[in-house]
Amino acid sequence: MVGNLLTLLATALSLLVVDLAVPGVDIATFPAALIAAVSIGLVNAFVKPILSILSLPLNFLTLGLFSLVVNGLCFWLASVLVPGFRVDGLLAFILGPVVLSLASTFLNKYFAERNADVITEAKPEV
Repeated sequence: MVGNLLTLLATALSLLVVDLAVPGVDIATFPAALIAAVSIGLVNAFVKPILSILSLPLNFLTLGLFSLVVNGLCFWLASVLVPGFRVDGLLAFILGPVVLSLASTFLNKYFAERNADVITEAKPEV
């Protein structure tokens, strides 16, 4: 439960990083970033596998580069579903998910290390 909340928080913070780093991605408020993080998670869980299977021949022909387009479509779809989250332009469409992935990986790793330190400190030594 705590891990899921930390992942949600890391994704929301990563979206704010994407807002700063990628022109064309706009997030109005932090609550919009939290809702967008949930939306991205749901789109990646339910829509992305279907798109990945349907685009498998194109992905094979492009040696995996079409995955950037699939990620961009999922990122854009999440922005359509959430008010206060907007993706405009090809650069935001392609670069937004890449920056989101890098920032989210970094923050998730940071939170995992911090959480492990807290759990280790809380356990009494025998």
